Amino acid sequence: MAESGSGPLSGVRVVELAGIGPGPFAAMLLADLGADVVRVDRPGGAGLRIDPAYDITNRNKRSVLVDLKAPEGVAQVLELAERADVLLEGYRPGVAERLGVGPEECLARNPRLVYGRMTGWGQQGPLADTAGHDIGYIAITGALGMIGPPDGPPAIPANLVGDYAGGSLYLVIGVLAALQHARSEGGKGQVVDAAIVDGTAHLTAMIHGMLAAGGWQDRRGANLLDGGTPFYGAYETADGGYMAVGALEKRFYGEFIRLLGIEQEAPSRDDFAAWGELRTAIAARFKTRTREEWTAVFQESDACVAPVLSLREAPRHPHLAARGTFVDHAGITQPAPAPRFSRTPGAVRRPPAQPGADTEEIARDWQAPSLLAPPPADPAGAPPAGPSRIQQKDAAS
Repeated sequence: MAESGSGPLSGVRVVELAGIGPGPFAAMLLADLGADVVRVDRPGGAGLRIDPAYDITNRNKRSVLVDLKAPEGVAQVLELAERADVLLEGYRPGVAERLGVGPEECLARNPRLVYGRMTGWGQQGPLADTAGHDIGYIAITGALGMIGPPDGPPAIPANLVGDYAGGSLYLVIGVLAALQHARSEGGKGQVVDAAIVDGTAHLTAMIHGMLAAGGWQDRRGANLLDGGTPFYGAYETADGGYMAVGALEKRFYGEFIRLLGIEQEAPSRDDFAAWGELRTAIAARFKTRTREEWTAVFQESDACVAPVLSLREAPRHPHLAARGTFVDHAGITQPAPAPRFSRTPGAVRRPPAQPGADTEEIARDWQAPSLLAPPPADPAGAPPAGPSRIQQKDAAS
């Protein structure tokens, strides 16, 4: 049924002012879905010393090299903004304005432009001008405090919950909504303030409802979905692997204890006082076989049990392999674009953009002749330009 390999955002033009973390990931999502994303790289790099050939978050993009500290660099970005539908930046509040590429300047050139701002703390508030990282953003929103065992420190979920779930995804949602408005009759461009603290807090909406209803305790490891129940958690196997158990519903739980082999001796799951005994019984049973053996036992059952795989193992899982959840492109195994579309599927079309490699092509396609000015000097070993908020590590958005 597929009609096009260009993606549902084919024809949408995006300017990405280079950074690291959630901004580039959001731009990658748009590029995966077919948008023409031009990444404006700066002399010296964006802050991370990673070989650009392996930076998957820059796949499906093209790159120009621009020095925003020079007047001609500002003019080049404004020329691109005039021709774009979306511009994304991740600087600290006020930096884009000081550089001359803030919302006022860009919207004056292009009133229908969607100007997306990606920060950790947001454009306003007591912490807006301070440095930060994913862990701090999810800490103050209550998200980090929910994750981990009750008798230990919170577990750190890499930078998935804050940077990418609370940051990138909300920026993309905001940009697409604003783009829909800008393209409607009488619509105009606008600024999208995507703050990681706002998005992460929004992710906890259901939990706040449960908390208000008395169905969630405000402490970790004591609730239905945080490992507080013995039938929702991870258990070690004989070979040091782990199996993830999510047998919440009673019929799935019945299948789980039957296949686990403790149906006769397991105490009732409804007896809260016996949950410690039940957890011990489940743990002891899982330790009798390897992860591979338990995977075979629960294969294709409704017990809601799955092996805990590593990043390198995941692409080889039969289900993910059958769906093509991971793809190999330019010698790199990487997640395929998501979600999927029946008529306009996204695709990995280009390897990660190399800084400045596409200048002539972009100048021609976007009719932006100013890009053909001599490229800015990039002396070997020159330090990167001062990091922005998301570039401190976003720096600290």
